[in-house]
Amino acid sequence: MQPHHDGSARYVPEQAPELGDTVPVLVRVPAGSDVRRVHVRTTPDGEPRFAEAVVDRRDGDDVWWRADVEVRNPVSNYRFLLTGRHGTRWLNAAGPVDHDVPDVGDFKLVTYAPPPAWARDAVIYQIFPDRFARSAAADARPTPDWAVPCDWDTPVRGYGPDTPRQLYGGDLDGITGRLDHLDRLGVNTVYLTPVFPARSNHRYDAASFDRVDPLLGGDAALVRLADAAHARGWRLIGDITSNHTGDAHEWFTRAVADPHAPERGLYYFDRPGGDYESWNGVRSLPKLNWADPELRRRFATDPDSLLRRWLRPPYGLDGWRVDVANMTGRRGADAYTHEVAALLRAVAVDTRADALVMAEHGHDHTGDLDRDGWHGTMNYVGFTDPVWSWLRAGDQPVPNFLGVPGGVTRRDGRAVLATMNAYRSLVSWRSYTHSWQLLGSHDSARIRTVVGDAARQEVAAGLLATMPGTPMVFAGDEWGLTGDNGEGSRTPMPWDRPAARDERTFETYRALLALRRAEPALRHGGLRWLHVDADTLVFVREAVDGAVLVLARRAPGSLVRLTGLPPADNRYGGAPDLRPDADGTVTLPADGPTFQAWRM
Repeated sequence: MQPHHDGSARYVPEQAPELGDTVPVLVRVPAGSDVRRVHVRTTPDGEPRFAEAVVDRRDGDDVWWRADVEVRNPVSNYRFLLTGRHGTRWLNAAGPVDHDVPDVGDFKLVTYAPPPAWARDAVIYQIFPDRFARSAAADARPTPDWAVPCDWDTPVRGYGPDTPRQLYGGDLDGITGRLDHLDRLGVNTVYLTPVFPARSNHRYDAASFDRVDPLLGGDAALVRLADAAHARGWRLIGDITSNHTGDAHEWFTRAVADPHAPERGLYYFDRPGGDYESWNGVRSLPKLNWADPELRRRFATDPDSLLRRWLRPPYGLDGWRVDVANMTGRRGADAYTHEVAALLRAVAVDTRADALVMAEHGHDHTGDLDRDGWHGTMNYVGFTDPVWSWLRAGDQPVPNFLGVPGGVTRRDGRAVLATMNAYRSLVSWRSYTHSWQLLGSHDSARIRTVVGDAARQEVAAGLLATMPGTPMVFAGDEWGLTGDNGEGSRTPMPWDRPAARDERTFETYRALLALRRAEPALRHGGLRWLHVDADTLVFVREAVDGAVLVLARRAPGSLVRLTGLPPADNRYGGAPDLRPDADGTVTLPADGPTFQAWRM
């Protein structure tokens, strides 16, 4: 085992630091480590400083060293210098290294206002409204001119011109009527993809931000859903597009009709020719210009701005997921992304103090967090992709959400851990643990399609439920639904087709989420890796009030023997309880695929 430090409460006080604080930080050095002295290195105002650590306590064979870090800057970096008989090593957020590394991978103390307290225990359930459930009222609504009407069992077209036009008629009252399903599953936060009027089934091409789409039941239906969710003690998250609107949006139609209209400045129009910038060249999604003060007023700062209105009663959304956050405010020389992130978070929290603002990034998010803006991100690159690459089935090409040529590359456990560590180490522990970890979404292939069978999906779901971060389940994954791309994964829920539902997978998700609720270490604990090989991941989640040991295998392998662990009782997976032998060794099972968890 290696010397260890992370941002959890065993190593750093839980209370959010403030500028001027002195924060004690701890390093755990296991028996047998070549460590005789420890220094903490900080960089206040950009200048390195060293302070010697002292032994705080001995816990069995482990030595805990303590040092103080001055919180001089809004983001204060620190790392440890470990000195032994054979030289020195650094310990930063990626782990121990025997060579010099840049400061970007240091541990971080962040003084910006923290995410809301409720987010630490959230389990997110993502719903694509058109495909979740229909209420009786849906039958009486007329089909708009852009739509291709479909009954609930019509196959979804994942490719082609009709893909955004297929309309199944799911609505908000349909969701309200199925909340018992979510309750049985064990989630406590509902995230809705957009609910505003649009000319597509996905509604990311908003035609207005002032009302809920009548096809979904209108404003009153959102009130009913919010009331029903809040009555259960749950949270409800909306979805807002800050990068673009639809070309049918009232702002854009006014801008097109009159070059002198105030709405003209909300977008990027080519002054001589009247052409305009759009998201990735998709003409129906004109890009918003965040250099324009009028956009900032309408979107955010006005007392009745769209960002504020839906957070207030009677709707009472508990926060926003921000679509295309990675491109918001970026265009050529324009670089307003961090300004916009800070603005949207500040306005949301000013409107309701416990609002959550979560960003969408499909690639590297690390430069956009810990900047007084987004509370976290959808962690595709640091969780989804590495889990996919480890568990993907066979040699059949699997489309990659990120669009990498050749699809998802198959990788072994060491590469998976290296990927996870690379992204985790570049953000604060706070940003990492408040980001959404997901196995798929409405923008990606389904996890069942990627991994191929229920056994491997159980391993994936186990990692989702036990690793740090906020787990997000895409509606239908709990029944093993399939889909080979984002559009094709937007499958109507098979409420009336029992044969299409994998109830064993539902029970797997239900049990794993119950395990997460029951074990504080899985929600608030640190993360220490104990063993990694091609087919096996072993880690422990440790909190002040308990610890959970996790084994994930994608295939059968060699027995894993670990020393220095206490007795542990199996809490998931059915393997025997662990009892150290006379040499203090515990042996983990070698079968696979399997997912096991023990309480220590």
